[in-house]
Amino acid sequence: MAYLIIAIAYLLGAVPTAYIAGRLLKGIDIRQIGDGNSGAQNAFRQLGRRIGVAVGLIDAAKGSLAVLLAQAASLPALTVMLAGVAAVIGHNWPIYIGLRGGRGEATTIGVFLVVLTRPILIAAPLAAIVLLRTKNVILASAILFVLVVLASWWLGLSGQLVTYSVVLPALVGITHFARTRQKAIGST
Repeated sequence: MAYLIIAIAYLLGAVPTAYIAGRLLKGIDIRQIGDGNSGAQNAFRQLGRRIGVAVGLIDAAKGSLAVLLAQAASLPALTVMLAGVAAVIGHNWPIYIGLRGGRGEATTIGVFLVVLTRPILIAAPLAAIVLLRTKNVILASAILFVLVVLASWWLGLSGQLVTYSVVLPALVGITHFARTRQKAIGST
C-alpha cells in the first residue's frame, strides 16, 4: 500500500499545472518563455497574475493532497513524509512533459501546510511581508523555509520533522541551482 500511495503522490505532483494553463488559456508552452520553468513563478510572470496565483494554489494543493492521501491510508509518519517528497519530485520532474517541471516551492508549501502546519503558519507572515516589499519570490521562499526549520526546532518537534523541514526545501534549492546552472551553461 505504501508504494502505491508514494507512486500516486508522484503522479499527482507531476500534473503540470503551469504547462496546462499555458496551453489551454494562452496556447503557449510555458517552458518556451520566460525562464523556461514550468512552475507558478514563471506562470505569474508570463501568463498573468491571476493565472500565476491559480497555478501556485493548485501546485500547493497537489502537495497537500499527496500527504493527506497517505494520512488517510493510515500510513506511518515516514511514509507520509515520503509521499510529500514524491509529490515535490513529481512537480520538479514530471513524467507527463519530459521531466521539465518547476522548482517545487508551492508544492513544498502545500506539503508543509499539512505536515508542519504550526511552523509554516508562524513563518508565513514574515515571508509574505518580504515578498510584498521586495517582489522577490526566491528571497521570500528562502526566508520562509529557514523560518520553518527554526520554528520546527523551537516548537520542539521531533528530530524526524525538523530534518524533514530541512530536506524538502533543500530539494527545492537543488532544483533551483541545477536549473540556473543548466541555463547558464546553455547560454554560453
